[in-house]
Amino acid sequence: MAKQQTFADKAAKAAAQSGKKCPKCGAIKQPVLYVSSEPSKHGSIRFSHKRIQVCQCNEKEVYA
Repeated sequence: MAKQQTFADKAAKAAAQSGKKCPKCGAIKQPVLYVSSEPSKHGSIRFSHKRIQVCQCNEKEVYA
């Protein structure tokens, strides 16, 4: 039989922050989908998608 999970265990698991910490500022990095538009060879617009990690120290560079 499996071990019963108490409410305190559930609350502790939900409160724990997951993700990697930034070595500079110590904040948790948030994954963000960065979409940029670029003109293609044929004159139409092309969208490029990148997944980047954003924290407090590089937030202004990404969102500016």
